Amino acid sequence: MDSNNYLKDIKDIKNMMSQSSQFISLSGLSGVLAGIYAILGAIYVNGLLLNHYETYVTLESDTFKKIVITALVVLTASLLTAYVMTVRKAKKLEESVWNPSSRRLLINFLIPLVTGGIFALLLLRHGHYGLVAPITLLFYGLACLNASKYTLRDVRYLGITEIILGLLAVEFSGFGLYFWAIGFGLCHIIYGGMMHFKYDRK
Repeated sequence: MDSNNYLKDIKDIKNMMSQSSQFISLSGLSGVLAGIYAILGAIYVNGLLLNHYETYVTLESDTFKKIVITALVVLTASLLTAYVMTVRKAKKLEESVWNPSSRRLLINFLIPLVTGGIFALLLLRHGHYGLVAPITLLFYGLACLNASKYTLRDVRYLGITEIILGLLAVEFSGFGLYFWAIGFGLCHIIYGGMMHFKYDRK
């Protein structure tokens, strides 16, 4: 009997240590919704490209401006959804949204992400449009991988998947939008759904 109690105490201590070092309030459902936003955005952008009759999409074109606006709308909607649903889950778990674990998570996530964003802007500036989708996938994957030490393990596998898709998008450069839709859309829906059923419904 005492042995069972000791084992239970050890398990409880391990769980407490894990929770103190990891931010576990990420909402899987917000990932699903972000994936849906991304797919809708990709469908809209694909329509823009089909109706763009010039050979290339230049920075000065209306098509490019609409693509940028679409990307910003998708990003804003995804961030707002993630914030609202994470706050709600944190309250449910009685966990503070802004704590040492979430700060470490955010810092480790933003360093590769911001680097990739700047790199993508430089590529656009120099006319390397075909590499933007692969680069965003690669650096987003690296950001997830880097931040996964401080949150749910599933984020690590999402990051690895995004990196693989980014590399494939480099090889098949003419299909960047489709890889982007798979990476930011379908993968978010799949991994977000898995996280929702594994963690959110407890």
